[in-house]
Amino acid sequence: MPDPSRFRDSTQIVLPWAAFESVRGEVESRFTVSVVETDRCGHPSGCARIIGSPVEIKQVSAFLTRHGVSLP
Repeated sequence: MPDPSRFRDSTQIVLPWAAFESVRGEVESRFTVSVVETDRCGHPSGCARIIGSPVEIKQVSAFLTRHGVSLP
């Protein structure tokens, strides 16, 4: 049986809010994703959870990397 965390990794990105907020508007306008702010991540500024299809998440990941956002 497949590992559920593997599917979750391909459909979401979780990163500190402070690292994400400068590119949030561009991510939401370019990609079909949902952005949820959460404080259950252990980071003082909270975290952004970016949720989308595996294809969109892969593209968002590449976009964030090109814009200097470190991914966990």
